[in-house]
Amino acid sequence: MNTPLTLPDQKKIGMVSLGCPKALVDSERILTRLRADGYAFAEDYAGADVVLVNTCGFLDSAKEESLAAIGEAIAENGRVIVTGCMGEEADAIRAAHPSVLAVTGAHQYEQVVEAVHLHAPPSQGPFVDLIPQPDIKLTPRHYSYLKISEGCNHSCAFCIIPSLRGKLASRRIDAVLREAEKLVAAGTRELLIISQDTSAYGVDIRHESRPWKGQDVRAHMTDMARELGGLRTPDGQTPWVRLHYVYPYPHVDQVIPLMAEGLLTPYLDIPFQHASPKVLKLMRRPANEAKVLERLKSWREICPDIAIRSSFVVGFPGETEEDFRYLLDWLEEAQLDRVGAFRFEPVEGAAANALPDQVAEGVKEERYARIMEVTERISAAKLAAKVGRTLPVIIDEVGEPDEDGDIGATGRSQADAPEIDGAVYLRSAPATLVPGDIVSVRIEDADAHDLFGVIA
Repeated sequence: MNTPLTLPDQKKIGMVSLGCPKALVDSERILTRLRADGYAFAEDYAGADVVLVNTCGFLDSAKEESLAAIGEAIAENGRVIVTGCMGEEADAIRAAHPSVLAVTGAHQYEQVVEAVHLHAPPSQGPFVDLIPQPDIKLTPRHYSYLKISEGCNHSCAFCIIPSLRGKLASRRIDAVLREAEKLVAAGTRELLIISQDTSAYGVDIRHESRPWKGQDVRAHMTDMARELGGLRTPDGQTPWVRLHYVYPYPHVDQVIPLMAEGLLTPYLDIPFQHASPKVLKLMRRPANEAKVLERLKSWREICPDIAIRSSFVVGFPGETEEDFRYLLDWLEEAQLDRVGAFRFEPVEGAAANALPDQVAEGVKEERYARIMEVTERISAAKLAAKVGRTLPVIIDEVGEPDEDGDIGATGRSQADAPEIDGAVYLRSAPATLVPGDIVSVRIEDADAHDLFGVIA
């Protein structure tokens, strides 16, 4: 009589992922590799053989959050491996938490996996690794982040990304398109294109061409956008394709017609950071704010529904009241759809720390309140103008019936990226509605950030 084969218990990994969507993609890649090596994943600290903390190191406040997360993982589990952007400061991490098992830097996938193998050796049997495993996703099934490059060639005075993640390193265009096609085939209805500088994609590899679907395609943002616009879901629908971190280089103009044709989501995330030419020069950023206003106008003429999101820094060293008022006036004219604002915060290693004329904290707070007041008013007016319209909305969450049997749901319009923008709240949703559905919604009301409506 043959003895039944008993598979060994799988070692379990816990994961804490901090920071931006680019770090989330790193976490997905690490977990995908570890699952292929036979690891399972723990839902809490207690069930993990080792805990990975993927850190953020961009701002001092983010470093503090990372150190706190490491401390919590050590207190709850005791066996912690640190990776991510703050991993470049291993001495600081070990000074705060001497018991960490290992520290690796940003997107150092092999080193992370080696550290896990060392401190929690995989226990798979001879048959486990024969089972094909899908990629790990840390986002809902219906949307996915697609990272097209690492690093950045800019030298902005307030930023240390190049020292954390290196110079621009673009992925091959066929690899990007293959991953996009795979994600859409697996159920992704919305692709969020991310990088440090999406507009510069392919510059480092001289926009090399690769064969794709019977033709040569360049590693260039415009070629990539065109090919992504040709993707179709299994039921023949065009997925939403949303472009993030787009610097307003001249060739960005070429993707606006694709948005007007419905091939790309009419949305651009452009990190303007400021409008005052003097402050932009101090930031080491392009200072062409007047031309940007002209281009915004032309983009809206081509694609009236285009939504422009941006972020701005207030209280940068040398920013005067005149500079700040210039920014507010520029925003009034630009009428951006979504705006995030940040108070300048020194980052260790950033050139801006040594600039003269540092702005007092109280002044930063006052300017932050003023810019948020202006942008909230603009947002409220823009959203109010959508009342009465019928808009496509992607569903993120469907609630349980209330005491009257009414079902509510939460989704997003094409002007709303997940986590950072507003939402569309639905009443009287059908019981058949599920996350990932794209439905037509009649907008009934609006506030400064969100829309409210019912399926048309």
